[in-house]
Amino acid sequence: MFRSIGNAVVRHPVWTIVAWLIAAVAIVATAPTLPSSSDESSFLPSSYESIKAADLQERAFPSTFTPSAIALYQRTDGGRLTAADKEDVARITSELGDKHIDQVQKVVPGLPSKDGRYTTTLVQMDSKNAGQPKQADAADILRTDVKKLTKGTQLEVKLGGSAAQALDQEESSSRGQALIGIGTFVIILVTLLIIFRAPILAVLPLVLIGLVSAIANGLIAYATKLFDLQANSSISSILIVVLFGVGTDYFLFLMFRYRERLRAGEEPKEAMVNAVGRVGEAIASAAGAVIIAFLALVLSTLGFLKQMGPALAIAVAATLVAGLTLIPAVVSLIGPKVFWPSKSWQREPENARFAALGRGVQRRPALTAALSGLVLVALSLGMFGYNATFDLASGSMPDTKESMVVQDEMQKAYSAGAAAPTDVYLSSSDGKPLDKAAFGAYAQKLGAVDGVANARMTQLNKDGTTADFTVTLEYEASTDKAIDAVGEVRDVAHDAAPDGTEALVGGMSSIYKDIGTAVNHDYRTVFPVAALLIMVILGLLLRSVVAPLYLMASVGLGFGATLGATVWIFQDRQGHSGLMFMLPVIMYLFVVAIGTDYNILMIARLREEAREGRDPREAAGMALRYAGPTVAAAGFILAATFATMMLAGNALLTEMGFAVSFGIAVAAFVMSMFFTPSLTALIGHAAWWPGHGDRAEGTPTGAAAGSDGSGRPVSGEDRGSVEEEPSGRSR
Repeated sequence: MFRSIGNAVVRHPVWTIVAWLIAAVAIVATAPTLPSSSDESSFLPSSYESIKAADLQERAFPSTFTPSAIALYQRTDGGRLTAADKEDVARITSELGDKHIDQVQKVVPGLPSKDGRYTTTLVQMDSKNAGQPKQADAADILRTDVKKLTKGTQLEVKLGGSAAQALDQEESSSRGQALIGIGTFVIILVTLLIIFRAPILAVLPLVLIGLVSAIANGLIAYATKLFDLQANSSISSILIVVLFGVGTDYFLFLMFRYRERLRAGEEPKEAMVNAVGRVGEAIASAAGAVIIAFLALVLSTLGFLKQMGPALAIAVAATLVAGLTLIPAVVSLIGPKVFWPSKSWQREPENARFAALGRGVQRRPALTAALSGLVLVALSLGMFGYNATFDLASGSMPDTKESMVVQDEMQKAYSAGAAAPTDVYLSSSDGKPLDKAAFGAYAQKLGAVDGVANARMTQLNKDGTTADFTVTLEYEASTDKAIDAVGEVRDVAHDAAPDGTEALVGGMSSIYKDIGTAVNHDYRTVFPVAALLIMVILGLLLRSVVAPLYLMASVGLGFGATLGATVWIFQDRQGHSGLMFMLPVIMYLFVVAIGTDYNILMIARLREEAREGRDPREAAGMALRYAGPTVAAAGFILAATFATMMLAGNALLTEMGFAVSFGIAVAAFVMSMFFTPSLTALIGHAAWWPGHGDRAEGTPTGAAAGSDGSGRPVSGEDRGSVEEEPSGRSR
């Protein structure tokens, strides 16, 4: 099949390129804008208690004041606010309200801090658009206007709150995307120049993958709108890396094999057809494993991951099609001139280091497997110290952003939980009015929970059927202590609810609590489903039951080693309280799925060498000799491109960039180069049970596959540039 695809593309390269260009113009011109949300609650389904509480609050207290933006004032000299300062704040608050800014529903004065050095203006926005770009735009206007109104006073003002966080997150994401994009381009360009010493080859993948990127983004926007998915600004940064990193991988897989066929003496167009025919199955299987793993994210309960899965699957699928059609078409049109001005492509280097590594694996597979396995196990020990953090807003931007400064200063000036209090909604289950006499005792029980600063009944709906108890925690909403405390509040709220009533606990800490529950669900669901589906892909590729088992075991060790190293770096060495909550899920999918690419390429080449008549150890050595350079180049580029995410300057992308780049490096330079080939060499022919994937087609089980009749193994070069299949067709 893949040879047929290569034949069609090489025969009609111009039409293939034109088809891609037409598709790009049509999709980009008609695709909708990709929406974005930074509201954590929008990532949870309606079955969780925090979301039920939010829905109840909208029904029972539609006019409840919930600030989306907070203007925090203090004197420029840091002293206590004077009467004149307070008059200035009152004037500014009034004038802000008179501006009637889009999305702004109400502007009211807030309470001063206990030490008298701070006060606030609270801005309520339309709750239906929480976290959406239009509220970030409103925050931008508010920030500009409030600073203008403060000029000429002794006050300085900063704007915080969820809308301001959305604005800062958007700006931080744009800056991060620019740095990631530039870093990715530079790494790919410089690395390809070093590998091939050919400027055309260095620039070509950037141009072609840029075209694929435009198409993929358009398709993702269509899918997001069609299936009403949530989007997050961090996805755009990840997409850049996935498209260019994975796309360059497939480009390298093809170009290394194309160069190998040219060195064997094949005519350029036939060399490309054979390259697609030989490596196409490995590319398709590798992409299939990645796509399947990403699609497993649709089983997630978090909207953020539900959106990410299909988006990344679409990106990889577009890259796969390009790798089998667009890239071969363009390269076959250019021919060997693609390697200009270098002439090194014409001959294989002598005494190559990968040949030496291959000989080492061939001679001592047990030692190689033991040492590489020991490294993975040792690194994996660190994962037992993993702790999750849930503040997506602060994790998505630097601490120096204005909204983050406001959050930090408010925690110091007010109660740490005052900026995001917890609400307990007590409702009548039979529709009758609540017994007001029980409110005091109920509030007292809530206030007695460890970690609660105070609790009081703040409002009752007009029917008297729902009461709102505001519970202020002693800790900032996203901390482990606050999440633990809200769990205790839930238990007490449910247990102490009077007969005929039911309680729901809402607020940011409650949302974070539910996100933690959702992530644990994803661990139990997404991980095993993705692993099982990848094993099916491997089984179909290798026609084996045994090989997929130890390949997935090795990839699992790679995941453990990556998480362990990330915990040691960020929690133990840098003192972070934990890692972003979705990191293990994302890391699992990237490291397991993309890391499997290199295992697939190596094991496919090992099988090819075995079919030439080589014994398992020699096949492993030859596979490392020929596939090793491809894996090393592809692994380095992909790891380096993911590492550019660390340039974004926020905790989420820094942790993600390190973890995924480290995991890919482990997958490429430890698992696929040493652990996998050495294990396969040790297991021998049994690795391909129940099939005989390591034997040439039509060869009896007991015969030496690929022999010339005298028992002498025949290499690919001995058989000529175009080999004959049993049917008589050249492949």
